[in-house]
Amino acid sequence: MTTITGGLVSAGASIAGASSVCSIRSDILDVEGGFRSRRIELVRFAAVATPRLQARKLEVRAGVGNTFGNLFRVTTCGESHGGGVGCIIDGCPPRLPLTEVDMQFELDRRRPGQSKITTRRKETDTCRILSGVGDGLTLGTPIAVMVPNTNQRGQDYSEMLVAYRPSHADATYDFKYGVRAVQGGGRASARETIGRVAAGAVAKKLLQEHTGTQVFAYVSRVHGVELPDGVIDHETLTLEQIESNICRCPDPEVAEKMIAAINAVRTRGDSVGGVVTCIARNVPRGLGSPVFDKLEAELAKAVMSLPATKGFEIGSGFAGSMMKGSEHNDEFYIDEAGNIRTRTNRSGGIQGGISNGETIVMKIAFKPVSTITRIQRTVTRDKQETELRARGRHDPCVVPRAVPMVEAMVALVLADQLLQHYAQCQLFPADPVLQGTSSVQRAPTAEEEAAMYSEH
Repeated sequence: MTTITGGLVSAGASIAGASSVCSIRSDILDVEGGFRSRRIELVRFAAVATPRLQARKLEVRAGVGNTFGNLFRVTTCGESHGGGVGCIIDGCPPRLPLTEVDMQFELDRRRPGQSKITTRRKETDTCRILSGVGDGLTLGTPIAVMVPNTNQRGQDYSEMLVAYRPSHADATYDFKYGVRAVQGGGRASARETIGRVAAGAVAKKLLQEHTGTQVFAYVSRVHGVELPDGVIDHETLTLEQIESNICRCPDPEVAEKMIAAINAVRTRGDSVGGVVTCIARNVPRGLGSPVFDKLEAELAKAVMSLPATKGFEIGSGFAGSMMKGSEHNDEFYIDEAGNIRTRTNRSGGIQGGISNGETIVMKIAFKPVSTITRIQRTVTRDKQETELRARGRHDPCVVPRAVPMVEAMVALVLADQLLQHYAQCQLFPADPVLQGTSSVQRAPTAEEEAAMYSEH
């Protein structure tokens, strides 16, 4: 018999009794039986009883990665060909001005069918705020957002019922879960990012209103066409420059070459990848923490959780490995306002895992879309080799539509880090000598806030 004592479950025998679901605090599972003893932390477990004299099954269910953030938390839900997709945003401070218009602007930048170089799937992606906002202000309660799916075509995926798309999540979802949503790829579809972009709009609003932080991303490479570093001035870059063409490259000449490269592979039923550069301006000093929760580590995890991402670098990135310390170091100076600044920004706005007040600069690499209409060799679920020609409406290059997705994830990280900074470091007055105007300022006291309202 299996014994459950002191939060320990010894696997290797059956669990007697009817089906039950148990929540255990600080649960530990000891797995023994031919393998070296291994301990796994659990959130909960379900003991499933089967007919008498047959082996019982212990199902272990842990977190499945649908929630992001610590204090500013976002949970996304929905599949590509389900009824809809959405999110729940928890931890947003109250009294932040917010309407569906704020979210819709960002969702329109992400939606499919917006140009000839994106998927032909037509969705309006109209969002509806179900809770957490009243009279144009956040209430401090969970904000629920839903976007319906209206243009599904499940018949395009009939061949994929048994055959795996090369380099897609089809196979690995089966390896892990034993079941998958074939139509549209389910949670592996880029439609999952609708919830992220909607939540990112809230994070952007919070950052802009409270610290003046701006997050901008743009396409800096499509296949072999690259926008050289230094051509774009990150201190003056505007959203209008980014949105001036369908490729979202702020240099019009380079953008035309990128569009031509995408069209060339689209007509051949193929796809290409590229790079998105993202910047965050006016970031308060002091966000992030040392060791495991460094700001660049949090940013890397966030953007690398997006579909099709394969690379991340910040500041000088891999090029920095070819420099000497004397070449790479960002020397300090005092600016006209008396703030500590750096003469260069090879650190990318982060030193020691903590923001230094300079512009954060990062690059994210996206692989080519795996679903293409060219014939590819693959295998079926029953391990038979075959060929597959995918149908459906897919992006020949995901990079232009990835721009608002990257912005959203970066904004979510910064908003979460801002709240964590307040929680840890704002109990005592800020040091005006070191933190200055570039740092996060303390929140006003109740008396100060009342005085401000009385003045108006």
